[in-house]
Amino acid sequence: MSKEREDEAEDPEDAGVSKLGWFITGAAIGAAVALLYAPKSGKDTRHYIAHQTEKGCQMVNDTSKDVADASREMFERGRKLVEDAADLFERGRKLVKG
Repeated sequence: MSKEREDEAEDPEDAGVSKLGWFITGAAIGAAVALLYAPKSGKDTRHYIAHQTEKGCQMVNDTSKDVADASREMFERGRKLVEDAADLFERGRKLVKG
């Protein structure tokens, strides 16, 4: 099989998964090296990581609440539009009937 046909036969999803795997591996290695050469003590570093994780969790929680609120608001708007459309349809039907 020629080189061109091998490239065509490669699944794009497999390539994406492979790239993601290498990215995660690189990120893990980078994090390990950063911890090994950190200018702070282990206790300070653990405290910093715990604090940043807590901050990140809080941000995710706040963002998810904002998204939920926005979704509820859009749902209510959509429901109102459907009710208005049904009302208009009913009026039109009554006009056509006479």
